Amino acid sequence: MRRDADLASPREDAIRLLARRDYSRHELEGRLANKGHSAEAIGECLDALAEQGLQSDDRFAEAFLRSRLARGQGPLKVRADLGQRGLSREAIDTLLREAEAAGELDWFALAAETLGRRFAAPATTPKERARQERFLAGRGFSFDQVRYALETAWCEEE
Repeated sequence: MRRDADLASPREDAIRLLARRDYSRHELEGRLANKGHSAEAIGECLDALAEQGLQSDDRFAEAFLRSRLARGQGPLKVRADLGQRGLSREAIDTLLREAEAAGELDWFALAAETLGRRFAAPATTPKERARQERFLAGRGFSFDQVRYALETAWCEEE
């Protein structure tokens, strides 16, 4: 364990982390605990940062979703990754529902776009088709989204 007098406060460490990117509260708790700060000091620090608007799980989740969409990841993977970062199932559902309602999110179109970027043409053999299916499933797309992508990824846009 380290001596707090010799090192940075939890706030300083948290600000240093948040200067690079947004973190969920859960992630910050873990990182600050790894630096040797007490649970009580971490809790007080994170409460203060949230009150000041310097840390927000909502803002983190929105940025995280945008980054995962840009990578071509599907809903199953996005949900799992957000859950690992400490967001509740309700918060994740709300985030995705709001993004879909705003027209920012179409999982079927994203699956087709992702498949089209990765593969130049539709599969000509069952082995190639299975490879394309595994690719999308590994990215976190559902069976229906995979099927839609395989049917539409290389269609001419009119």
